[in-house]
Amino acid sequence: MVGTALNVTTVVVGGLVGTLLGARLPQKVQGTVMNGLGLVTTVVGVQMALETRNILIVLGGILLGGLLGESMHIHEGLEKVGAGLQRLLKASARSTFSEGFVTASLVFCIGPMAVLGSIQDGLSGDYKLLAVKSTLDGFAAVAFSATLGWGVILSAATVFVFQGSVTLMASVLDRMLSPEMITEMSATGGLLIMAIGLKLLAVKEVRVANFLPALAVAPVIVFLVPWLKAWWPF
Repeated sequence: MVGTALNVTTVVVGGLVGTLLGARLPQKVQGTVMNGLGLVTTVVGVQMALETRNILIVLGGILLGGLLGESMHIHEGLEKVGAGLQRLLKASARSTFSEGFVTASLVFCIGPMAVLGSIQDGLSGDYKLLAVKSTLDGFAAVAFSATLGWGVILSAATVFVFQGSVTLMASVLDRMLSPEMITEMSATGGLLIMAIGLKLLAVKEVRVANFLPALAVAPVIVFLVPWLKAWWPF
């Protein structure tokens, strides 16, 4: 859990720095920072998505995962958590607290580094990959909180719960996930990160959280493909 603890710390510190810095930035500068975040986030998502070896697996994961997410109302649930924290901490109703919490939680938890790093940490105590992720997340937290406010700091709790859970289940996940599964899961996650980039750029409002089940569906499809080929050659 050392890697997760380090990651939580960098998000909190980065969020605090960004919150203090953001109050001193003019509105135009905050807008420029947000656009820069959107552009970089979109490019990162594209790079991850292009790693797929079978776009049909990603397509199936996104479609089936999206249907599952809609039926489970994940997006609404995550927004309710953010709104509840906003009320609990008495943040202004007009603030971007909830948006900062939801956006940062998704960005920090979607991606192969979060999963692979947590598995490595759980199996061998090797937290080098999470240390790299922690550094990146720390800088991202500065930028996010400078424009979206201190709700970003609370995303550290999401990081703790998600990565901590993966670390505790590391031995099981290591046996379950093949390199092919991780590749397609990463590519699917790339599409979700692209969607976050589009949201930050105000191009398209995508209910990203409802696609989170796609990260689990894509590896399942990879597992089923050999069986499908055996029964239905294509």
